[in-house]
Amino acid sequence: MTGRTANVFVLGLDDRNLGLLRSLRHAPEYRFHRLLTRAELMHGEVDLPRLVDAAERELADFTGAVDAIVGYWDFPVSSMVPLLCERRGLPSPGLRAVVTCEHKYWSRLEQQRVTDAHPAFALVDLDATGPPPGVGFPMWLKPVKSYSSALAFRVGTPEEFDRAVADIREGVGAVASAFDFLLSLVDVPPEVAEAGGRSCLAEEAVAGRQITAEGYCHRGEPEVYGLVDSVCYPDSPSFLRYQYPSALPAGVDERIGDIATRVIRRIGLRDCTFDIEFFWDDEHDVLNVLEINPRLSQSHAPLFDFVDGTPHHECMVRLALGERPDMPHRRGPHRVAAKWFLRTFTDAVVRGVPAEADIARVEREVPGAIVDVVAEPGRRLSDLPGQDSYSYELAAVYLGGRDEEDLTAKYRRCVELLPFDLEAR
Repeated sequence: MTGRTANVFVLGLDDRNLGLLRSLRHAPEYRFHRLLTRAELMHGEVDLPRLVDAAERELADFTGAVDAIVGYWDFPVSSMVPLLCERRGLPSPGLRAVVTCEHKYWSRLEQQRVTDAHPAFALVDLDATGPPPGVGFPMWLKPVKSYSSALAFRVGTPEEFDRAVADIREGVGAVASAFDFLLSLVDVPPEVAEAGGRSCLAEEAVAGRQITAEGYCHRGEPEVYGLVDSVCYPDSPSFLRYQYPSALPAGVDERIGDIATRVIRRIGLRDCTFDIEFFWDDEHDVLNVLEINPRLSQSHAPLFDFVDGTPHHECMVRLALGERPDMPHRRGPHRVAAKWFLRTFTDAVVRGVPAEADIARVEREVPGAIVDVVAEPGRRLSDLPGQDSYSYELAAVYLGGRDEEDLTAKYRRCVELLPFDLEAR
């Protein structure tokens, strides 16, 4: 856009990401507006029609032009973006394509039409009393729609399968009703309509190194601009850190880019960012798609800033304004960067968290460190939103460094300086 400042509305805009957005190279050309709070959007059971109406009222009350609507959070934000954009004729990923990505079964059906880089999978009814044929143990059970790894279970026996189905049956309602509403708004294949939003997906467990391909579509043409490694805690599916750039050997990155391009073209995403999570079994040199997200990972944004010189929010904003992104490459102050997840694997009540003085000390001793405390005093860890099924996140620490050894040393020092008081119960 030229001639005036563009009004960019951001669903669930928070202070951390507002700071990143204001650091963009073209930030003076944009004015960012919060559209609903994160708490309104992502607390408790999702009432999607009510949230869309509330967003529409805020947009209608704005006296200027609405030039773009964006979001970097998972459901329901990821689905609200195309809903709100399409009503105004603004560039968007397209509602049907977004719902295709977010419905895990529908996404798998589309993936298998263009690649064999996926695990065996089958739909599971929540009244099922045993595993589906064609999918062997160990397997993962997940609702066809969830977020932040909630209600995802790795099972190795029929008994574990039955317990996981029971847990999903009990907890799926928080998202399923909203997702059924979305499915009613798009043209859905018969097999997906039959599955609805209350089924779950069984997938054979795959092993290897986990990698995320970050990319964008401009006018429907996909482009992958960065690969991020996801490193788990030993003997756990919970993430220890995200690290950029990826340490994959040459050639594997090109194959990931090729698979990502074919899958995104098949699904039909348009003007938006995306990320695709992969497993690479280096022993057998096999790639598998884990899942596709029709949005960028905001967790990766500081990593791109540290290494490339700008957060990849740059892509999100420019696409929403109808422009082609132009991400810089390796122009940041660090050669490598990571987001570290400080976790505990035992539920507890939080009695104390690091004070502002503790965080300030971290920032003095480890220049450039960014600390986001997740745990909240007085709350049980298992009651906090966004926790996975196997661990409890206390804080996130973003760091840049010379190499992985430098990153690890800096992280260990940060942990020493961040006191948490947890009472196991």
